[in-house]
Amino acid sequence: VQLQASGGGRVQAGGSLRLSCAASGRRFVFNVMAWYRQVPGQQRDLVALITSGGRTVYADSVKDRFTIAADNAKNTVSLQMNSLKPEDTAVYYCNVAGTGAAYWGQGTQVTVSS
Repeated sequence: VQLQASGGGRVQAGGSLRLSCAASGRRFVFNVMAWYRQVPGQQRDLVALITSGGRTVYADSVKDRFTIAADNAKNTVSLQMNSLKPEDTAVYYCNVAGTGAAYWGQGTQVTVSS
C-alpha cells in the first residue's frame, strides 16, 4: 500500500489549506485513517482521525478549525485546515491502519507565517 499526500504549502495566519492523501496498491481494508504532524525535534502527534464508521477525533489544538473526511470507496482522506496559526507549522503525515498493518505517507510541509 502506498500513500501519496499533497496540498501542503505556505500560508499566512488565518488562511486555509487542504491536505489530501490517496492510497494505492493492493486491496486493503482500512479501519482508521488519520493525519499526524511533526515539528523537528519533537514527537509525531495525532491531529485528527476518522474511523470506517465515520467517527472523528481531533486534537484539542485543532478542534473547530480542522475537518477530516474520508472517501472509503476511493481510499482517500483529506484534512481541511482553516484559521491556521503559526503553531500549526509542521510536516503533516497521513496514516491508514487496518487489521495487523499500518502505513504512512511521505509527509507534506505546512508553513504558517504570522
